[in-house]
Parts: sequence; C-alpha cells; structure tokens
Amino acid sequence: MTRIVAGTVGGRTLQVPAKGTRPTSDRVREALFARLEHLGAVDGARVLDLYAGSGALGIEAVSRGAAHATLVEAARAAVEVCRRNVAALGLAGEVAVVADRAERFTARGAAQPWDLVLLDPPYDVPEKDLAVVLAGLEGSLSPDAVVVVERSARSPEPTWPAGLERFDERAHGETRVWCAQPVTQPSGDALA
Repeated sequence: MTRIVAGTVGGRTLQVPAKGTRPTSDRVREALFARLEHLGAVDGARVLDLYAGSGALGIEAVSRGAAHATLVEAARAAVEVCRRNVAALGLAGEVAVVADRAERFTARGAAQPWDLVLLDPPYDVPEKDLAVVLAGLEGSLSPDAVVVVERSARSPEPTWPAGLERFDERAHGETRVWCAQPVTQPSGDALA
C-alpha cells in the first residue's frame, strides 16, 4: 500500500499501477521530504515529477505545501492512475497530469521555471537516456532549484549536465538519492 506520508492529505492511500512502476517507499519518501523541507525546497514550489508512476512524489510535495505539481508519465495505465489519485484527493487545482515521455517534455522547455524536479525513472532506464532528460532541464530551472534523482543503489551517479552540480547523495537500502542544484557563475548569476 502506498500512502501520502504527511501534510494536507497525509495518511491517504494512493492507487498504484498494476505493473511497470516501482513506487518510492513511504520510508524513503519521508526521509527525502524531510531533507527537502530542511532545504526550504518544498513550500510554495513549482514541482515537476518526471516518470511519475502513481504520482506519489509530486502529490507528496503538494500535500506538504508546494504551490503546484506537474506529473509527467508516458505509460497510459500509470497516467490514468495518476489522474484517479489526483481526483480522489481533490487536488485537481494543484496537480496537473501530462501524458508524455520525460525527454520530450523537458526538451520543450518550461513557460515558468521549476523549483523542484523529482526524477524516479524505472531502474532499467539507461543512464544515457536519463542524461538527456537532465540536460533538457537546463534553462527551465529557478536559480535555487533542487533536482532529485532516485535510482537503484547499484546505479552509477547520474551524468549531470554542465549547468547542474550534485550537492547531496544518500542511500536508503536498495535506493540511492542524489540532489543537485543549478551552477552559479562566479559573479553569483545563475547559468541560463
């Protein structure tokens, strides 16, 4: 059973797709969001949840005070699950669901910058494909954005594009989480 850990819809359960997804465990989500809240990365944030699966990460962010989340998922069954979860929790005004591939969505850029980007790709997504998605985020992030990648503990560190720099890495059993932020120029100006 997957549930929202804390916030306005804390304790509510989520549907999960029957196959093809690996929902982030409650324990890992709790630890991740404790870290993100400590960084001030959640409250009022515009959140992008790529490879959304059930939408648990993006919905958890909104439950904890994010202004808005966009859930991007390519698998049709998972998109329908995301839509049902958003409707069941009454979050249609705060959470949008987009049926698209992560690399195509990020390649289009964003009308407004993202403050928090959560990527939990299936473990079998090749590193080179994940690198394309991360590169697609450049130019679509706020100067203080946080980018989170969750992978198998056996996966190598993601290949960060030149505009992103890892600042944190944590292991939670079989799961490893990396956090990165936009690189700033020596003058203090953020990279485009």
